Amino acid sequence: MTADDTFGRLDDDDYPAYTMGRAAEMLGTTPGFLRALGEARLITPLRSAGGHRRYSRYQLRIAARARELVDHGTSIEAACRIVILEDQLEEARRINAAYRRAAESANPTAAA
Repeated sequence: MTADDTFGRLDDDDYPAYTMGRAAEMLGTTPGFLRALGEARLITPLRSAGGHRRYSRYQLRIAARARELVDHGTSIEAACRIVILEDQLEEARRINAAYRRAAESANPTAAA
């Protein structure tokens, strides 16, 4: 990545994201837990122009689910895999529902 390359960066004013400390506070955990999720490749923090880690609302939702699993005795690595699979399943269900709606609207007699 070159110095002028902005991929992977965000402007603080353009994207609603929380600092690592604030995100950890919102989850009721420590910044170390968020770092562990990053190391397990569940969430990759966004970077502000100053290079500070920032987390989106979506990432916080994912981290909260992982935290719930870890609190019930699941290892961080296993919790991350579970959360990823749950997210993929949810996305597949959304896509399937969209295709069904499109098929039903294209051929209303087939639905009856």
